[in-house]
Amino acid sequence: MSLSALPFPEINACLNGTATVGLTTGFILIKQKRIAAHRAVMLATFFVSVVFLISYVTGKFARGLTYFDGQGFWRWFYFTLLTTHTILAIVIVPLILTTLSLALRGNYDRHRAWAKWTFPLWYYVSVTGVLVYFMLFQWFPHHGG
Repeated sequence: MSLSALPFPEINACLNGTATVGLTTGFILIKQKRIAAHRAVMLATFFVSVVFLISYVTGKFARGLTYFDGQGFWRWFYFTLLTTHTILAIVIVPLILTTLSLALRGNYDRHRAWAKWTFPLWYYVSVTGVLVYFMLFQWFPHHGG
């Protein structure tokens, strides 16, 4: 089986959805002061996000671009969502790495300060990644050549 036959969009949407659940769980755990559980969930969420990134890049090389067929308001909405998602997906990588690094080194005050920015941006990227999938592959699938 070739790489292009793999269901990368579905895999990536599931990974993004899993990251969203992990981020939500990690947020709840830290609010409950369950630090060890928070750490485990956030490390797992980071791992899921790394797997997503590898899968996404591999899928783009294997399958190429996908076109959006929605029109009118939905076209404007989709491209606004995609643009903000893409920009923040690039921005979030160094934020995640810095926030994670601070936690792993035990610098919790700085970790907490960085996490106040990292968490909402990472969450947005995760949720909008799932929305982009649904808009592109479920609600307005491309039928043209």
